[in-house]
Amino acid sequence: MKLVFPVSLFLTHFSLIAQETNFEHCLGLADQQRLACYDEKVIASQKQRLLAQNQETAPVLKLTDTIASEFEPEVIPLATVLHSLWELDTSDKRGTFRVRTYQPNYFLPAHYSSSVNQQPQSPTRQGAAFQENYKNLEAKFQVSLRAKVLEDWLLPNADLWFAYTQTSMWQLWNSLDSAPFRSTDYQPEVMYVIPTLQYFNDLPFGWNMQMVRLGFAHQSNGQSEPLSRSWNRFYVAAAFEREQVGVAIKFNKRISEKETEDDNPDLTDFRGTTELLISWLPGSSTAVLTRRMNWSDFSKGSWQLDYTYPVDREKPDGLRLHLQLFSGYSETLLDYNHRQNSIGLGFMLFNF
Repeated sequence: MKLVFPVSLFLTHFSLIAQETNFEHCLGLADQQRLACYDEKVIASQKQRLLAQNQETAPVLKLTDTIASEFEPEVIPLATVLHSLWELDTSDKRGTFRVRTYQPNYFLPAHYSSSVNQQPQSPTRQGAAFQENYKNLEAKFQVSLRAKVLEDWLLPNADLWFAYTQTSMWQLWNSLDSAPFRSTDYQPEVMYVIPTLQYFNDLPFGWNMQMVRLGFAHQSNGQSEPLSRSWNRFYVAAAFEREQVGVAIKFNKRISEKETEDDNPDLTDFRGTTELLISWLPGSSTAVLTRRMNWSDFSKGSWQLDYTYPVDREKPDGLRLHLQLFSGYSETLLDYNHRQNSIGLGFMLFNF
C-alpha cells in the first residue's frame, strides 16, 4: 500500500510527459533502447521550450536595446561636421546663394561683466562721455550668416563664400537710459575655402588637415567719433581634426591706415594677430575654446569658452543652452583696450 501512491503518481507524471513529448513509439522498445529514446525526447522537448521562451523575450530585449540606444548620445566625428558645414566633398555640395549659419548664433539675456566700459578711449579718439548709468549686467547676442557665391572655383571642390556677422551688447536691464545698445560690431567678409584632406590625410598622431581658408574681413562699430572703431585685414586659416577634437588656427594681417584716419592704431597690440580655436564634440554637448594671442605679449589677447547643450536631447539640432566665459581684451571693438571678465548665459538660436 505504501508504494501505490508514489507509483501511481510516477505513472501519471510519465503519461503527461509522454503526451507532451510524443513517447508512444518508445514504449515498444527494449529496456536500453527505450531509456535512450526517452532521454532523446526529453532533451528535444527542453530545447523546444527554451526556443519558445527566447522567441517570447526577444522582442522585449530588442525594445530595451532600442530604448537604451535612443538615450545614448550620438558621437559624430568632427570631420563629418566640417564636411557638411563647408561642403568640402562633391557629395556635400548644395549649390550657390543658399544661406547658412557661420559663427554661432546666440542670445544671452544674462551677460555680466566684471568691469563694463563706461568711457571708451583710444590714442586717436579721446573725449568720450562718461556713462555713469551703464550696468554690469546686460544682454549679448550675435547673428552670423553666410552664402556661397562661387562653387568648385579655380581648384577642385574649392568655393568662394560671403559672410556677415553682427554682435551687440545691449543694456537690456538699464531702465534709467531706456535700455540702449552699448556697442554693435558689423563684420562682412569674403573667404575662399580649399579642401585639403586629399593632401594632408595622414599627419602624425592621427590628425588630418581638412581645409584652408583665405579671406578678407572688414569690422567696424558704425559709430561716429570719438566712439568709432574699425579695421581691415587679410587672413589665412587652417582646420585640423582628430575624431571628436578639432583645432583651427588663423593668422590676421591688418591693412595699415593713415594715422589721422585710424580709430585704433594699437588694436592688434591688445587683440593680437593670431586666433586658436579648439573644438570638442563628445556627444550631445559642444565646447569651443578660443585664444587670441599677441606673440610679443602673452598678457594681452583673450580667452573665451563657449559651451552648449540641447534643451531637448532628442533634438540636438534644436534650441540649445549656451554658456559663454570671457577673459581679456577686445570682447567688442569698443572694448579693444579694456580688460574685463564676463559670463553669459542664454540660448544658441539656430544652426543650419
